[in-house]
Amino acid sequence: MALAFCSLRAEDSFKPGEIWPDNKGVHINAHGGGLLLRDGVYYWYGEHKTKGSGGNVANVGIHCYSSKDLYHWKDEGIALEVAPAGSGSDIEKGSIIERPKVIYNRKTGKYVMWFHLERKGRGYQSACAGIAAGDSPTGPFTFIRSTRASAGHWPEGYSEALKNGPVRAAGKNFSGGSLPGQVTLDELNIVKRDFDRGQMVRDMTLFVDDDDNAYHIYSSEENSTLHIALLSSDYLSHSGKYARIFPGRFMEAPALFKREGRYYLLMSGCTGWAPNAGRSAVADSIWGPWVELKNPFQGKGANTSFRSQSTYVVEAPGKKGNFIYMGDRWNPGNAIDGRHIWLPIRFENTQPVIEWAESWKY
Repeated sequence: MALAFCSLRAEDSFKPGEIWPDNKGVHINAHGGGLLLRDGVYYWYGEHKTKGSGGNVANVGIHCYSSKDLYHWKDEGIALEVAPAGSGSDIEKGSIIERPKVIYNRKTGKYVMWFHLERKGRGYQSACAGIAAGDSPTGPFTFIRSTRASAGHWPEGYSEALKNGPVRAAGKNFSGGSLPGQVTLDELNIVKRDFDRGQMVRDMTLFVDDDDNAYHIYSSEENSTLHIALLSSDYLSHSGKYARIFPGRFMEAPALFKREGRYYLLMSGCTGWAPNAGRSAVADSIWGPWVELKNPFQGKGANTSFRSQSTYVVEAPGKKGNFIYMGDRWNPGNAIDGRHIWLPIRFENTQPVIEWAESWKY
């Protein structure tokens, strides 16, 4: 069946922070999301929020929209539904499902979805990834399992001293944005603590490289360190190969993209729902070494990333090398009213730069 694309938004432009109506006139409900380009159509997947502060948990599932131009979006419905409350499913109503990303596997013909998953009633202690798959970009997706990352595997370059050393992380109180006092990350040795169970997965994204290798990028080690993990060839599990980057820097909300053969990351600090100054980094290899750059946001409001947090970067349609920052302006008191902040990215040598615009076109 042919896709119909229309919207109540009359003009072709982005208006960051404003209500963004879909083809039904309803504000797009796809938060913490990402895009998939398939056969000339963009698919936008994100957290479906509901009203009030209770709308920050998963009450409905993961929403999908489609577009040919990134301006006008058609509501494609819920791509992955939560399971009924009381079902015992890892994705039952009331669990936490965040930052869904979907990639297409050309070998298997499957659409594969990963997301940060916290089991119901456990706060942020599960620190898992959820995995689902489907035969169509709009779903339905079938939940496969939840998992931690790379159980039984050491990260690239992890020293023998740490592999054989003590673990001091047990019983420590982690705030999410800093280490416990009077102890270093190496002394905590969180990687070894979680070696058998698997590494923690919180804020995350996916990236498919030019050779079809896919990577899972996520905040780990109590949010202190980013991991980049190679996925299996079917994209449904971790391969066991992974690297730690920016240990102890407490970065989350990763968005990875590639430009002119280099790899770039946009990230934020760890301050909960409150926005902070963005971060950026570049590398010649996805495995590093990664070099941290400056705050990519410039101008008034740069210290809060224009009151947004990164979620994804997409190349502008038909404009190779031109990229668009996708961010969320969270509203924890009324989750459904979260706003989308999309802005152009320009470059000063290797430094990505994002400036505010009330209205703009690619």
